[in-house]
Amino acid sequence: MRIEHANITVSNLDASVAFYLRLLGGKVRWEGLTGAGRRAAHIGDDITYLSLFESGEPGRAPQDYALVGFNHLGFEVDDLDSYRAQLWDMGVEIKGEESYDPGRRLYFYDPDGIEIELVEY
Repeated sequence: MRIEHANITVSNLDASVAFYLRLLGGKVRWEGLTGAGRRAAHIGDDITYLSLFESGEPGRAPQDYALVGFNHLGFEVDDLDSYRAQLWDMGVEIKGEESYDPGRRLYFYDPDGIEIELVEY
């Protein structure tokens, strides 16, 4: 089994597509309207992707690990130091870093306050 995609709702589709493509690379696999008439895009590669739906409303994702629900997206990377530099260039503040078996991690937020984890094993 593998995860094919994660579906997240964002406040500004264009800003989120640009953010994730700059950070993670990949391509826009699909862009269009949902059945409810909302703008959406799939970004990633031919195997795994992020499905981004535009909310039409401003807002920030809740961040409370004590509540039931989604906590963060985690991506495995080959060179955490190069991603740290990329985040710096993008003006993204790193929320935290940890180094423990089996790897090193760093955490930050996307434009909508969704927590992202990058891990290097």
